[in-house]
Amino acid sequence: MEPAATHTSGGQVGRPAVIDWRVLPLRSLGGDPERTDPGGPGPRPFAPTRWLDQLPYLAEILDAIPAPLNAVRLMALGPGAVSTPHCDPKYRLDRGLVRLHIPLVTTNDAVLVLDGVEHCWQPGTLWYGDFSREHLVRNTSDTVTRVHVVIDALLTAELAAWFPDFWHDLLNHGEVLLNHTTPATVPTWSAGLPYEALLPSGFADFDAPTPLDGSLIPARIDHGADDVLALTIAGRTFALVLADSAEFRFSGWSEQRTVQPDDNGGLTLRVRHGRALADRHVTGAPRTT
Repeated sequence: MEPAATHTSGGQVGRPAVIDWRVLPLRSLGGDPERTDPGGPGPRPFAPTRWLDQLPYLAEILDAIPAPLNAVRLMALGPGAVSTPHCDPKYRLDRGLVRLHIPLVTTNDAVLVLDGVEHCWQPGTLWYGDFSREHLVRNTSDTVTRVHVVIDALLTAELAAWFPDFWHDLLNHGEVLLNHTTPATVPTWSAGLPYEALLPSGFADFDAPTPLDGSLIPARIDHGADDVLALTIAGRTFALVLADSAEFRFSGWSEQRTVQPDDNGGLTLRVRHGRALADRHVTGAPRTT
C-alpha cells in the first residue's frame, strides 16, 4: 500500500500523509492503480484498478451496492497513528454523496471519533458516517493495523433502503438528494457534437455556493479521452455520464448539478440542494463548420 495523499478541489494530489496511513486504490479516476486520493470531477470516469482484479469476493460485494460508485480504497491505519481532526464537506446527504465503510481488520484500540463520539466498527458490517462533520481516526494499538474498505458512492433510493428503519423518515422526506442508479445505456448527446454553449462561470466550480450564477463563459461538449463525453470550460475538462435517460451529471459528482439538451435548442442546467431544484436555460448549439 502507498502512503495516503490529499486531494484539492483543483485536481492536484498533495504530499503523502505524515502518519502511518496507507491506501490501495480499488477504484480510482481512470482506474489509475497509483492514485490514492478520493478524486472528484475530472476528465476521466472512475473505474476499477488492477488491484480489484485480485479481490474477486470484494468485487462481488461492490457490485451488489445499488448505487454508482466513485473511489473505493483499502485504507490501513498503522499502530500508533492518529489523524488530525478534519471535515470532508462534499460527503453530505443534501449533495447526494455518501462515504461507506466495511471494516476488515480492527482492534478495540482503533476508533473513529465522529462529532466527539468514539466508534469501533467491526468486521462483517457496513457503515455510513456523516464525514462532513468533524472526525478523526486513532489507533493506539501496539501491533494491529486497522484496515477498512472505504467506498464513496452516490445515494440512491435503493441504497437508502439499506439504512435502518429509523433513518427512513429522514431519507424519504428530509433535505436529502436521491440520485438515479447508473443507466445501462451508452451516453449519447442527442443535440450533436461538438456542441458549444455559454455557461455560468460557477457551474463547474464545485465550491461555488450559487452554481447557476456568474458571468457566461464559453464551454464545449465533445468526445474526450477514451471517447467519453466531456465538457470543457475555463481550461478544465470534465467527463459527463448519464444521470437518467436525458440528464447528464459530472462523473465523480452527484446529480447536484446536471445538464440536458432541450427540444427548443440550448441547454437546461439544473442544480439540486436536497429536494430543492433550480434551473437555468442557456443558449447552445452544435458547432457548424
